Amino acid sequence: MEWTYERAGVSLQRSDAWIDLVRKIASRASSPNVLSGIGGFSGLYRLGGGKVLAACTDGVGTKLEVARMTGSFRGLGQDLVAMNVNDLVTCGAHPIFFLDYIACGHLDADIFGPVMEGVAESCSSCGCALLGGETAEMPGVYLPGYFDLAGFAVGIVEEACIIDGAQVSKGDVLLGLASSGLHSNGFSLVRKCLLDGDEALAMDHIVPGDGKPLSEVLMRPTRLYVKAALEAASSGAVTGMAHITGGGLEENIFRILPGPLRPKIDFSTWERPPVFGLIRKSGVDEKEMRRVFNLGIGFVLVVRPRDVQMVSSILGGLGETVYVIGEVSS
Repeated sequence: MEWTYERAGVSLQRSDAWIDLVRKIASRASSPNVLSGIGGFSGLYRLGGGKVLAACTDGVGTKLEVARMTGSFRGLGQDLVAMNVNDLVTCGAHPIFFLDYIACGHLDADIFGPVMEGVAESCSSCGCALLGGETAEMPGVYLPGYFDLAGFAVGIVEEACIIDGAQVSKGDVLLGLASSGLHSNGFSLVRKCLLDGDEALAMDHIVPGDGKPLSEVLMRPTRLYVKAALEAASSGAVTGMAHITGGGLEENIFRILPGPLRPKIDFSTWERPPVFGLIRKSGVDEKEMRRVFNLGIGFVLVVRPRDVQMVSSILGGLGETVYVIGEVSS
């Protein structure tokens, strides 16, 4: 059976149409201080004095269901922070504070205690204060054991130092940073093709090429790219940055490119984590794989050809695995 995101219940076309609608609605509540439109990795708001606030919000999607199946919750805290701060830093903003929202049918400290420990630890590692949050217990809305998570991150950047892709040129090089695996997107499709039906895999199934059980592989937390991205950006050599989540490499890089420019990616330049091979074998074709998953690249930086070695050295010195994955073309 051939699986697609659409068959799994997620429509990227519906999502694009929704963003267009929200963009129109949001324009009614804008301000002269708003510097960015709906659809970017973060919203930008001018404070004055050369300072700009960046803000974003995100969740961890249906990875929550896999956490519930495995009983592994702590990593969700890192996922939640990473999905937000990785978006935030694409404009060069330093995360300054984070808020969380938990909605559940029944407040269970055995679940949410580990989640919050993961949130606090991840905020600390990013130099970001955990400022507050909200926990809503809503019996009748959520069944026992079911819950949702959302995060909100705010950062600050000098207006003159904003990285928005406007300086990207044809021939610029795409540097990809390795992901830990699936991160926090595509799980509706993963659950359908790997965990549902007569051919569903057990959570203790050892993933070929990885050597770890499926439960561990699926629940690996989203990597935090804040330190690496900001250190590279401080060199002045980075013209654009993209966090690779839903939509895959091409769509997320395309979001930061000006005018007629497009990413030209060589998908043979890095080795994919084995979990993607498992998904591919289950009936997801290559086109859909590229459209849904990060495929092993969780963050991309755009740099001038002359700066590739310098920026790669900075990133490698911070423990990142760096690949030249392509270039910007017209």
